[in-house]
Amino acid sequence: MAKKSTAKKQEAEQAQFSIQRIYLKDLSFETPQGAAAFQKQWKPKVNQDLNTKTKQIDEGVFEVALRVTITMADGEETIYVVEAEQAGLFTIKGFTEEQMPQVLNTTCPGILFPYLRETLDNVVTKGSFPALLLPPINFDALFANALQQAEADAKDKDDTKH
Repeated sequence: MAKKSTAKKQEAEQAQFSIQRIYLKDLSFETPQGAAAFQKQWKPKVNQDLNTKTKQIDEGVFEVALRVTITMADGEETIYVVEAEQAGLFTIKGFTEEQMPQVLNTTCPGILFPYLRETLDNVVTKGSFPALLLPPINFDALFANALQQAEADAKDKDDTKH
């Protein structure tokens, strides 16, 4: 029993997580109508697209990038489109194979999101539009939903084979 406890303790001590760098990887802002966008009364609708990408850079070093595209439109007319990709280099070592997806898809994006949110707000404000305050995102819930969806899809595939 003591042997198992010691092994688990050593494993936990070996787990490392650190931020090497957080940086803006890509940024784009468009106002297709130019000055005409400020001459109209809008009832805008917001469309938000969010995704993450993960790439192993070196042994225990991962780049995680969080990309958000916001399209502000009134009917068929686009008022503005802003897109930003916030990335980070993370040292992640000593986690189990089961823990890694959780860390890469929840912890890292959770760290990046406030930076991305601030960048988007600053760009939109500098474009002379009202502040864009994205609500917080629960990456744990998104990850859990994605796992459930993957399990359901796998089950559906198995059911169609029989």
